[in-house]
Amino acid sequence: MEPRGMKKWRPFATMPEQYIGLQEVINKQAEVPQPLLTEEQMEQINFILIEALHTNKQVYLTYYKKGQGITEKGFIQFVDSLGNLFVFIDEVLELKNKMKLSELIDVRFM
Repeated sequence: MEPRGMKKWRPFATMPEQYIGLQEVINKQAEVPQPLLTEEQMEQINFILIEALHTNKQVYLTYYKKGQGITEKGFIQFVDSLGNLFVFIDEVLELKNKMKLSELIDVRFM
């Protein structure tokens, strides 16, 4: 236990601007370019989305956001291929998420 009045030394806490700058550099290094999908892959994603919508089966959605591929579990609620968007409800927070179809990298049934 630390004596009263003494603070534990935190090397980056003394210069928050430097810490923020370092975190930005680390985040930039982790970024990857958005994968380009073939026409066949896009058709397969669209097919699975429509099937998941009609059967109410849960899916794994992998989408591209801010330089990273993010995977979530959820249920498809709406698909608009012409409008390039879909709506899914994530399993954890049960929130509706509206996204562009062009952000999707992969969709799989659980």
